Amino acid sequence: MRKTTRFVTALLLGTMLSAGAASAKSLVYCSEGSPENFTPAMNTTGTSLDAARPVYNKLVQFAPGTTNVVPALAEKIDVADGGKTITFHLRKGVKFHSGVNGFTPTRDLTAEDVIWSFARQSDKNHPYAKVSGGAFDYFNDMGMPDLLDSIKKGADDLTVVMTLKEPNAPILANLAMDFASIQSAEYADFLMKKGTPEQFDQMPVGTGSFQFVNYQKDSVIRYKAFDGWAGKPKVDDLIYAITPDATARYAKMKANECQVMVAPNPADLEAMGKDGDIKLLQQAGLNVGYLSMNAMKPPFDKVEVRQAINMAIDKAAILKEVYQGAGQPAKNPLPPTIWSYDDTTVDYTYDPVKAKEMLAKAGVTSLDTDLWWMPVQRPYNPNAKRMAEMMQSDLEKVGIHAKLVSYEWGEYRKRLQAGEHQMGLLGWTGDNGDPDNFLFLLSCKADGTPAGQNIAKWCNKDFDAKLLEARKITDQAARSKIYAEMQAIFKKEAPWMTIAHSTVFEPVRKEVSGYKVSPLGAHEFQDVDITQ
Repeated sequence: MRKTTRFVTALLLGTMLSAGAASAKSLVYCSEGSPENFTPAMNTTGTSLDAARPVYNKLVQFAPGTTNVVPALAEKIDVADGGKTITFHLRKGVKFHSGVNGFTPTRDLTAEDVIWSFARQSDKNHPYAKVSGGAFDYFNDMGMPDLLDSIKKGADDLTVVMTLKEPNAPILANLAMDFASIQSAEYADFLMKKGTPEQFDQMPVGTGSFQFVNYQKDSVIRYKAFDGWAGKPKVDDLIYAITPDATARYAKMKANECQVMVAPNPADLEAMGKDGDIKLLQQAGLNVGYLSMNAMKPPFDKVEVRQAINMAIDKAAILKEVYQGAGQPAKNPLPPTIWSYDDTTVDYTYDPVKAKEMLAKAGVTSLDTDLWWMPVQRPYNPNAKRMAEMMQSDLEKVGIHAKLVSYEWGEYRKRLQAGEHQMGLLGWTGDNGDPDNFLFLLSCKADGTPAGQNIAKWCNKDFDAKLLEARKITDQAARSKIYAEMQAIFKKEAPWMTIAHSTVFEPVRKEVSGYKVSPLGAHEFQDVDITQ
């Protein structure tokens, strides 16, 4: 009798556990690559920012699917002193996650966490300034060190006062970007005392809608729902299935092994559109794909050489074969979907004969160079390897012998930013809907050298002066006039060959609801539900 009772009890318990497991909702996102770490302030790739985004919040954020700035950790914002003083009133009772390494928070979010998060990026003496390499490219390249006067605690623990040295038109939009994510000062202190500060950027703790569970490099990232200030997500488990190959991502989606995927192959779009199990979402891309030329390495320091390369490459052929109808030719560093885009810009025409003549006049009759291509698919470039091969063939016709080079994605970005390349493919998806967010990619540091994300290593004093001038102006028409002048300087100087603005397609399974395509290239899952 006792054995029977134990058996029945075990059977009932097993049934209950199975029912509980069956009722849990899991959403799998097929991502394209592995993150460098989980601290947004240290990253510049969409891959890494996507991986950290579920864990963190900012003071303000973009409403899903838009570029509209709305309150987040700060429920109220006061702007005074002509825009130079910004007071953030934090939400009361915002909880932090527990850590997978034994950390348990003892307090809610306060001004201390906000101040700590910005101080790490601005103060060279901050205890975490050099942890994990200490590179904060977004913060520096966007001019934050020169702009910020102070960030201090206000009247109470839930008030933060940010003082600027001068008014800055895009500041709130900039603070909605991932580099401004707020981290836990208490967690940082816990790890420092434990002697493992490097875990801070690999085992993240935040206030976001999902709590980090684990990460297996090049394989999977797991998160679980967190019932925080924004409410509990509709799914219980969020899983990033790291799948670099677009064909493999599509196969997983068809098999329902993932329900959302990034960057489909253009060749697969027609089949996806006809598949009754898939909803093919699309949106005009706030992006640009480009070929950068390292202006610090001869002969790319000569404007005539850069102009000639713009004419040597058949852009129309690239658009046809690589983008397959999912992109439009780019002539400006800004996409046409953003205000201040100058449609009067005249692009370089494909003219290999003239390109060869210009190269000869510049003293270049034969040139050995490298041409770097990205190992991952990006919204602005669906097939960088094929694009590089086509460019290589075109350049050969004008006497430029290009060796194709690539590295693992994180390494690729680091080496490009270090200026190791001569020519390199890259691109950008806007972070905040402001033209400044594209044009800063061509900016200079305070010492007159190219900024970290300026892959072309081109530093033009007139261009940079206008960039800084426009940031101080709130009138959009006046800023647009300056940006038109900057686009003209860019086109003449040709530090990039602008290639394409792509249409962004994102397939989701029919069981998915609430997912919105972000114009900023973000993948967000707070409001997403799935029918199982």
